[in-house]
Amino acid sequence: MLPWLYPIVQKPETPFTESRESLSDFFHHGDLIAVLTTQPLDRLLDYRAPEGGCHAGAFVEVPLGPRKVLGVVWGAGKGDFDPAKVRHAYRVLDVAPMQVEMQDFLTRAADYTMTPLSAMLRLATRAPGLGDPPAMRRIYRLGQGVPDRMTPARARVLDVLRDYGGLAFTLRELADMAGVSTGVVKGLAQQGAVQEEDSPRDLPFPVLDPSQKGKALNDDQAQGAAALRAAVAGGTYGTTLLRGVTGSGKTEVYLEAVAEALAKGRQALVLLPEIALSAEFLTRVEARFGARPAEWHSGVTVTERRRIWRMVAEGGAQLVVGARSALFLPYRDLGLIVVDEEHDTSYKQEDGVLYNARDMAVLRAAICGARVVLASATPSLESWANAEAGKYDKLVLTDRFGAAVLPEMRAIDMRMESLPNNRWISPSLQAAVTQRIALGEQALLFINRRGYAPTTVCRACGHQIGCDHCDARMVEHRFLKRLVCHQCGETKPMPETCPACGVAGKLAPVGPGVERLTEEAQALFPDARVATLSSDMYASARALKAEIESIAGGGADIIIGTQLVAKGHNFPLLTLVGVIDADLGLQGSDLRAAERTFQLMRQVAGRAGRAEKRGQALLQTHQPEHPVIRAILAGDEEGFWRAEAEERRQAGVPPYGRMAGIIISSTDAQQAFELGTELARRDAPLRGIGAQVYGPAPAPIARIRGRHRVRLLVRADKGAPLQTALTRWLGQVRLTGSLRLAVDIDPQSFY
Repeated sequence: MLPWLYPIVQKPETPFTESRESLSDFFHHGDLIAVLTTQPLDRLLDYRAPEGGCHAGAFVEVPLGPRKVLGVVWGAGKGDFDPAKVRHAYRVLDVAPMQVEMQDFLTRAADYTMTPLSAMLRLATRAPGLGDPPAMRRIYRLGQGVPDRMTPARARVLDVLRDYGGLAFTLRELADMAGVSTGVVKGLAQQGAVQEEDSPRDLPFPVLDPSQKGKALNDDQAQGAAALRAAVAGGTYGTTLLRGVTGSGKTEVYLEAVAEALAKGRQALVLLPEIALSAEFLTRVEARFGARPAEWHSGVTVTERRRIWRMVAEGGAQLVVGARSALFLPYRDLGLIVVDEEHDTSYKQEDGVLYNARDMAVLRAAICGARVVLASATPSLESWANAEAGKYDKLVLTDRFGAAVLPEMRAIDMRMESLPNNRWISPSLQAAVTQRIALGEQALLFINRRGYAPTTVCRACGHQIGCDHCDARMVEHRFLKRLVCHQCGETKPMPETCPACGVAGKLAPVGPGVERLTEEAQALFPDARVATLSSDMYASARALKAEIESIAGGGADIIIGTQLVAKGHNFPLLTLVGVIDADLGLQGSDLRAAERTFQLMRQVAGRAGRAEKRGQALLQTHQPEHPVIRAILAGDEEGFWRAEAEERRQAGVPPYGRMAGIIISSTDAQQAFELGTELARRDAPLRGIGAQVYGPAPAPIARIRGRHRVRLLVRADKGAPLQTALTRWLGQVRLTGSLRLAVDIDPQSFY
């Protein structure tokens, strides 16, 4: 059974209720043990302890049918069937056992998100080769020699080694990352340009020095840092919302909390919303503590992932900087979790295990007695409400660091602008950009749409080119010369003729994307250097990092960007931000539309004027009187949050109510609707807690990857036992054929 299928949310037959002492029990050879495996099963499996015995929490290799699979000893076996058929575990892996608090975290996270516990264990063991024995390996790092001649292939190898700050790679990893043959690497090693050596696997990370002096803090920052240090030093759970205007130095403040955790001998985790942010942040960490921390995200090599996993468990990694999945690493003594840009939607995982890393960070910290710092200039309404209610502590930084001041905010009323067809940069914005370029400054033009145009339409028959597998329009990516589906990733070449009527030369792009805006800017400002920042335009994180560094160093006059540019980048020369379509996020029925528009506009505007010169942010809008636009321009954040909170409170929706999304999918649309209708009729378990069911209805994108999708939405009061009622409700139906059902607790999107 696949991990996202329902029903497999029943608790293990050996529930996690034992005391800390009992879970440290030792099981002798042949004793019955209950093992949780990473396989999609809905129960613990009984085995006999291997030769030499094992402790609860030990990682073991066990037989499952003809295969060997990874598992964790969860406790004593149940022994409720023929003992003669119970097989022995093969061996105990040479890794630190899972701690009690980690078992508790996985169990409670599984219960809250209604996810099979086995799927949670897979999240916690995403490091290949855990069962490999300790051994030496041949590694390659940057050497001191100079090659006799430089070729493009050799240059790529050396660039990779320089970009990764002296990290070592295996031969295959280095060759793959540089896009060369292994012979190129070996040739450089023979000439000393690359150093080849034998090294033990999984070495500890360099020791970080928390006593090194950080940057000088202003009074506002110093008070915040002192409060966070005291909170971390207390050694108990608590959550602090660290609010600060963009450029106020929140990072330097929470790095003082990291220093306190390290000084106390505890580990720290800093979560970042975007992999592209990690390069600049890691440089700041190295400057503060004298060494680079462990780095965990999808771009890390397989070898490094295994090393990080093991060192985190053994205490050989003091600080981890990572993406949301870093929450599931096996920390030995976690004392601090920082969630930077805590409002960012990328903290919600939307496939597989559906969880919000911000909420899971709070859960994990509560279990292990750690401090949580939620940092943002524009916090989520959930965090704001918790701080207002006194559940979270609150620290506010009101001033920008140093000489920088907040940018001037102004709307450009597009109803008063004269624009030709297929143009999106207004004359007013064009004049402002021209003025900034003449002063040697940078301008950013922001549009939250990837690609060249969101729609391609045939002017002969009106057909709009859609994805063959989804009910979504394909987006033209002119730089790639392809159409791309942003739902399933399907791509195809841009056709010469209309696929519906066959007429040639009539296909036309409709609407702007970041690439089309780049084309317009190049035409309007022919002498300017234009750089485009969009996540899908760079083949690797390394290439994106290089472009960001170039822009920060003055390598562009005009930056065209999507929401990627709103996430913490610091461009000292940037003094003007122009938002092309400030109304875009206000469309649709998403209950968080106003909140997200407010956050995004404030964040992107905050990129301007982060150095000595004051910046300006111009918002092109057809609705300057809209309450959200007015709140953005006025800078009245508290007023906006209070008004938004009151609307949510009256509607009984998060954070003042509870929601769960039910997504039914099937290759047969009728089958999906029939299941949804049956569930809606049998809603007694939900009515029993006062919950309401809405739907079934087609999902806004009703077909993805060939599967038809139907949604139901459940709304309940804040204190209602929602998961218990959902379990009873969904347990009334069985999935047959191609039917799948996913439960999304606290949904962040409704597509």
